[in-house]
Amino acid sequence: MANNIETKKKKIVSGMRPTGKLHLGHYLGVIENWVKLQNEYDCYFFVADWHALTTKYDKTEDLRQNTLEVVLDWVSCGIDPNRSTIYVQSLIPETAELNIYLGMVTPQNWVERDPTLKDMVKILKTKEGTNSQISYGLMGYPVLMSADIMTFNASIVPVGKDQVAHLEITRDIARRFNHIYQTEFFNEPVPKLTQVPLLCGLDGNKMGKSLNNDIKISDDEQTTAKKIMQAITDPSRIRRDDLGHPDNCEVAFKYWQIFGDSDTIKIVESECKKGERGCADCKRQLGTVINERLAPIREKRHYYENHIEEIEQIIEAGTNKARVEAQKTLKEVRKIIKIY
Repeated sequence: MANNIETKKKKIVSGMRPTGKLHLGHYLGVIENWVKLQNEYDCYFFVADWHALTTKYDKTEDLRQNTLEVVLDWVSCGIDPNRSTIYVQSLIPETAELNIYLGMVTPQNWVERDPTLKDMVKILKTKEGTNSQISYGLMGYPVLMSADIMTFNASIVPVGKDQVAHLEITRDIARRFNHIYQTEFFNEPVPKLTQVPLLCGLDGNKMGKSLNNDIKISDDEQTTAKKIMQAITDPSRIRRDDLGHPDNCEVAFKYWQIFGDSDTIKIVESECKKGERGCADCKRQLGTVINERLAPIREKRHYYENHIEEIEQIIEAGTNKARVEAQKTLKEVRKIIKIY
């Protein structure tokens, strides 16, 4: 007899801070991977607006708009609200409640040694003109992150290799909760290692909005073409017919390796080495290739920009679905803790 029982997909939870319109680093490093995961897992993707407050609690004037911009980019890039649950963190009060319970069982030194928290504190203290006071909310960031994951009792969290240690605190908290309350309720989420291609900014540094070295997913063709012309190339080439060294081309050739097809990459490499391809011409062609790759995404984004109510409906529907699952978790947690 055929087995008609549908295999329940494992849950994945992942989020992103609302920093505004996303750039190609976000697209290649995170969103493309999320799109693939939708086919295999029960995915919950959230805009982490509470986490944004841990370092920018005094800069909230654009927070709501930035939240919408993130969801606009996600949906345009292929995050399907019919296959994935898209929600806003602050609209799930159950996560805040779970954060309280988890905070009660988490030793202080666990939080203080969290590697990501240490990095965030270091960055905060070195930024000029920034209030370097470390808030209670920032110190509690690792526990809140754990609550994000455990609200849906996720089994898997997609991370880069450098983030595995950061996930350990969630596993530790889940294990400690289960031990204290003599239960096996919470999963100890395991990392799903993802190959995150590092796309450097136009100046060779890490791509970032604050560095003004990024190409945004939502940039128009003219803006993208103009930005690409700023990309660093082989510093040894002065004249157009100088022999090139693609391996020393700090930005442009790396972009070709990501956005070009194998045949074109070979041609670009060969012509550069022979001095048959000038850097300016090379970047003009590269801009065209990137624009072609992003054209369908931008067309879809343009539609949603003019139908923003559909994005708001996606957020509302996703949040309602997420709350149903979150309430199931909290009902069980309250029973386990024996709280009134």
